Amino acid sequence: MKSSLANQAWLYPLTGILLFAAWPNSSFTFLLLFAFVPLLWLERRIINDGRFFWLVWLNMFIWNISTTWWIWNASPPGAAGAIIANSLLMCFPLMAFRFTRRHAGDAIGYLSLILYWITFEYIHHNWELSWPWLTLGNALANATTFIQWYEYTGTTGGTLWILLLNIAVVYPLFKLPHYQQKSVFYLRLLVIFGPMIASTFMMPNEDFENNTPTAPNVVVVQPNVEPYTEKFTTPPGQLLQELIDLSKANIDSNTRLLVWPETAIPAQAWEHKLQEEPLFQPLYAFARQHPNLLIVTGIDSYTFYGNTNPEKFSARQMSDGSYYEAFNTAMALHGNTQPQLYHKSKLVPGVEGLPSWLGFMGKLFDDFGGISGSLGKSDSAIAFSGSNNPYVAAPIICYESIYSNYVTEYVRAGANVLTVITNDGWWGNTPGYKQHMSMSRLRAIENRMWVARSANTGISCFISPSGEVIDAQPWDKQAVIKRNIIPNNELSFYARYGDWMSRLAWPLAVALFLWVCYKRWKNRHNI
Repeated sequence: MKSSLANQAWLYPLTGILLFAAWPNSSFTFLLLFAFVPLLWLERRIINDGRFFWLVWLNMFIWNISTTWWIWNASPPGAAGAIIANSLLMCFPLMAFRFTRRHAGDAIGYLSLILYWITFEYIHHNWELSWPWLTLGNALANATTFIQWYEYTGTTGGTLWILLLNIAVVYPLFKLPHYQQKSVFYLRLLVIFGPMIASTFMMPNEDFENNTPTAPNVVVVQPNVEPYTEKFTTPPGQLLQELIDLSKANIDSNTRLLVWPETAIPAQAWEHKLQEEPLFQPLYAFARQHPNLLIVTGIDSYTFYGNTNPEKFSARQMSDGSYYEAFNTAMALHGNTQPQLYHKSKLVPGVEGLPSWLGFMGKLFDDFGGISGSLGKSDSAIAFSGSNNPYVAAPIICYESIYSNYVTEYVRAGANVLTVITNDGWWGNTPGYKQHMSMSRLRAIENRMWVARSANTGISCFISPSGEVIDAQPWDKQAVIKRNIIPNNELSFYARYGDWMSRLAWPLAVALFLWVCYKRWKNRHNI
C-alpha cells in the first residue's frame, strides 16, 4: 500500500490545484466536475487518520492561498490569519465524512459529505468569524447560463451540484455489482446535464430595460480615488465636489437613482450632527436641487453616547471617558428629507471587527485594517426609498454582497434594485476585485433584480436579473454609467424563503453524525 501511495504522490495536492484553476475568473470552470476526486480517491487508500488530515489541510491551504492571496495587499496579518484558519475549518466536514463513511458505509458516507459541507458553509455564513468567500457555489459565478436555478436554491444549490458531480465521478471508480453499473452511469448523466438543461428553460426572456424617452434611469459613479494615499491626502471637500461634478454632468431629468461607492466621502461625521456637518452641505444642496433623485453613498459615521456606556462590544471610549461607536455606513438622501442610514452588518473578520469571544485579542488586530477596535453594525438589513421614486435601493456594502441569504433580507425589506457600493482598491490590481464583481452576478439571479454596482476603482457595472454584466468599467479608470432599468417588486422563490436548503441540511447533518457516533459506540461495546 505504501509503495502504491508513493507512486500516487502527484495526486496529493491536486484537489487544491484544481479548485484554484476552476475559480472565477478562470476559463476552466469545468474542472469543478472532478476537483474533489483526487482527495476522495486517496481517502480510501490512506489508513492513518492523522496523515489524511494533513493531506486535507494541504489541499485546502493550496485552494485558499492561491485564490485569496491578494488579501495580503490590504492586511498581511489578516491574510495570514484568514488563509490558515479557513484551511483548518474546511478540514472538519471532510474528516467527519471520513468518519461516517467508515462506520456507516459508502452510500451514507457520500451523502454525509454533502450534508456536512453544506452545514459548514451555513455556519460560515452566519457566525461571527464568517469568511464565505470560498463557498463552493460561488465558483459558478461566471457560468450563469447553467445556473439560472439559483433563483430557487441560491449558492447552496451550486454547492450541492458540485459535490454531486464529484461523487458521481468517483463513486463508479470503486467496485460495484454489475447490475448497478448501468444505473450509476445514467444517474451520472442526469447529475451532470440535468441542471444545465433545466437552466435553459429558466432563463428570463422578458426585456429588463425601459427605453421610452421618459423612462427612469440609474447613474453609477466610479471616482477612481487611490485608497491608500490620495483618499487621505486630498481634502475631503475636494473629493466630494468631484463626485458632485461627475454626477451633474451625467444625470438628466429622468435620473431617479444615483450611486456612489463605499466610504466615498472620507470624513469622520457624527450622526447626531450629520445635517449640520459643514463638509456635507454641498451634498445637501445638490440633493435639494434634484428633489426626484435618490442618492446612495458610503460614508464613515460615528454615534456618540456621552458618558453612558452602551454595553456593546464595539463601543469605544475617548480620553474624556465618553463612549462612541464607529460605522461603515451607507447614507441615502432624497430632496430635503433627513438622511437615511444603514450600518454595514457583515464585517470583514480582523479588518473591521473581531468576534466578541476574541475580544481579548483586540490589541493584536489593531493593524489589520488601520482601525482600532471593532466597528458597530445594524441589527438588520433595510431598504432606502424616496417619495414617488420607483427605485427602492438595497444598500449592500462591499463584503456583504457575497452573502446570498443576507442579501435577501434587503429584498424582503422592500428593495427592488440591488445597489452594491464597494471600494475594492485596497487589494490592488489583483484577482480579488474581479472575483468580487462576479459574485454580484449570483445575487442578481437569486433575486431576479438588477444590480447597480459602484466600485471606487472598478469594476463598476450594471448586472441584469439573468446575470449579464453590462457597461463594466475597467480597473483604475474614472467613469460614469447610466441605464434605464426596470425595478422588480416581485419576490423570487429564493428572495422569499432565503437559504432554505441549508436550514434543512444542518439538522440532518447533526442527526446523522450523532447516529454514527452512537453506532460506533455500540459496536465498540458489543451492544
